[in-house]
Amino acid sequence: MGLKVIGSGFGRTGTMSTKLALEQVGFGPCHHMVEVMGNPAQPPHWDAIAAGEEVDWEEVFTGYTSQVDFPGATVWHELSIAFPDAKVIHTERPEDDWWASYSKTIGKFFALRPGIPLPPPIAAIFETMDKVVIQNALGGLDRETSIAAYRANNAKVRATIPADRLLVFTPADGWAPLCKLLGVAVPDTPFPETNARDEFWAHFGGEPADAVA
Repeated sequence: MGLKVIGSGFGRTGTMSTKLALEQVGFGPCHHMVEVMGNPAQPPHWDAIAAGEEVDWEEVFTGYTSQVDFPGATVWHELSIAFPDAKVIHTERPEDDWWASYSKTIGKFFALRPGIPLPPPIAAIFETMDKVVIQNALGGLDRETSIAAYRANNAKVRATIPADRLLVFTPADGWAPLCKLLGVAVPDTPFPETNARDEFWAHFGGEPADAVA
């Protein structure tokens, strides 16, 4: 089947809302970090990627029509080559807004991860994600390094993907640009809105205190 939509935007740019929207207009299942956590077939692929091994991208995304969010967003360039007919949706928000959200969710999670009681399989997944996302894609957890990586990724997408294949998008844009890119009808329901800070932390039993270490 192969991917028909590739998401190149970092986590905390409206990726969950975009996932739900893509699935609503017929481009599901959509790969997202929650799929890595919930699909037992997924972690071994990302272990291999973290180890620098070559993988078959068709195999990694077997069963998925689209992809958004980490960890897929860390390999969007490779995916754009492996799936040359796929459209690329680049979710993006102003970098200060992104950092404000990221630092209280993904960034905080990885900073406090050693002290968060996670089930062993989930702990193993995020050991791998630390390599794939934090070390390789972002280069660390501090603000300056993270924002530089975010800015560089946004620039690389624009420089690499042809305009007729790319949509720079935020969920606030609504259905129209997304549906135009994909050639589908605009639903008569509101665009999905989800993944506030408390929803993110609900995956891990609630937000830990900053003192956890």
